[in-house]
Amino acid sequence: MHSVNISAEFLPPPTAADFYRVNRGGGLFSEAISQRIGAGMALAAHRMGLPPTALTMGNLLLGLAVSVTVVTLAGQVATGDVAAWVVGLVALVGWQLAYALDCADGQLARVTGQGSPAGARVDVLCDVAAQIALVTALSATAVAQRPSAPTWLVAAFAGTWMVNLVTSVMAAGPNAASMVTSTSLPVRLAKLIRDYGAVIFLAGVVLTLVPEWTTWLIAAFTLVNGGFLLASIAFSARASLR
Repeated sequence: MHSVNISAEFLPPPTAADFYRVNRGGGLFSEAISQRIGAGMALAAHRMGLPPTALTMGNLLLGLAVSVTVVTLAGQVATGDVAAWVVGLVALVGWQLAYALDCADGQLARVTGQGSPAGARVDVLCDVAAQIALVTALSATAVAQRPSAPTWLVAAFAGTWMVNLVTSVMAAGPNAASMVTSTSLPVRLAKLIRDYGAVIFLAGVVLTLVPEWTTWLIAAFTLVNGGFLLASIAFSARASLR
């Protein structure tokens, strides 16, 4: 009996559903919106013969371009020389598309077998750069809207924002653990406050409709991320003592 090797050229081409099936979640909003858009982007990239890193770099460049725009126009928005809704809409749509590209690169890598340690490192580094730019944009808007905003708040916001990224990377490792393992709808709704897709959607809505609330927005993010950091330390410390 002879074994038969089926060439890849005879396999059916992947569909958007195939890319979505291998998504890594991220939360209720991310799975329902960002990962689905990412699946479409991954399918388009596959048909064009693009590697996953091309999508990773697209996420970085788009994210940086949007954040630089918000920073550059923050003062003019605060004085009313530029309509807030224009800049806010750019942020709302641009940050979501950049995040969808971030979702797409992993889907493309997993479905096509193009994943690599180097590609994973580039993905994380680009995520860090894009999120630093986003934090800068929100901080610049907050200070422009309220010059009396305390410096320590902006610094604390920038520092605690990275908690989400760090814990996401740690959750993907061999020693990953979750404080709340339930996947029930009420729990998933509560976790929206930690869902990156939902968070940047909220940030975009605030910049579009009520940019003067940005200071309160960064204060809320600081409390949430700071509280999650403390809870994670306590959870991990308790687990280490068992």
